[in-house]
Amino acid sequence: MTINEMKPGNDNVHFQAIIAQVTTGKTNGANKSNYLNIVLQDATGHIDAKLWSATDAQIKTFTQGTVVDGVGDIIRYNNNRQMKIISLEVVDMSEEDKVIFLPKAPVDADQMMREIETFIRSIHNIKLYSITHTLFDTYASKIKVYPAASRNHHEFVSGLLFHTLTMVKTANALCQIYPDLNRDLLIAGTVLHDIGKIFELSGPVTPTYTLEGNLLGHITIGENLIATTAKELSIEGEEILLLQHLILSHHGKNEYGSPILPAIKEAEVLFLIDNIDARINMFNKALEDVEPGEFSKRIFALENRMVYKPKL
Repeated sequence: MTINEMKPGNDNVHFQAIIAQVTTGKTNGANKSNYLNIVLQDATGHIDAKLWSATDAQIKTFTQGTVVDGVGDIIRYNNNRQMKIISLEVVDMSEEDKVIFLPKAPVDADQMMREIETFIRSIHNIKLYSITHTLFDTYASKIKVYPAASRNHHEFVSGLLFHTLTMVKTANALCQIYPDLNRDLLIAGTVLHDIGKIFELSGPVTPTYTLEGNLLGHITIGENLIATTAKELSIEGEEILLLQHLILSHHGKNEYGSPILPAIKEAEVLFLIDNIDARINMFNKALEDVEPGEFSKRIFALENRMVYKPKL
């Protein structure tokens, strides 16, 4: 049974999934024992699960990124579904094959790559075009499959590509509404705004933060990639500074991780469309399992709000 098919009351459900997250807990009372809090994931979704009375061997074996075959009962806990694991075994599988257990972008990755390449070719400023084309082409294989985050938004295979393409389409539309925006700069900055994430994150399978990601962050990494590429291509000028500024300021506020605030219109627009796309994705994810006329559970990334799914 796939995870999206699992309903409270389903007993002895047989499943295969990947362990997306796992932590160890200890029961209360005199006879304390270890248990595992596990988030199981397949291509259709994820579910919280508990493995009670976990042995030391199981704690060492059932780690993040491990594919498992098991049986469990689906219950309702705190108004959410949860699995009580009955049995669990490891399935030996390569990193490449594990991708089948991961949710994917709703649009074909090859199609999205072609669309972004078309937008890149539409950049008339030769300096901005050269840097954007070079970086996108150099890291195309990673851009094609990487998630946009480890959690919160677009945390699925090709999530970075889907997030970027949606933003580029939005940027292009806004340039038609506001023709005083520098379209070349905004398209280039949007395509490259999160390129640092291919170094910040470990990859599409249960992504974690790399050492470089933890120490530098994708904003600094992305700005450095632009500076290095410009030097390699012997490109100088205000365009490079402006493009670096867009990367450095695209989180909009210091407390959100940007070392500087947007100082030009294109940087402000980039911050706004990045925020729009991330938050729409968080709304969509929060409402996936919610029935019309009901509220979601509280979403920490959305100011700890419960969001409503209209009947309309």
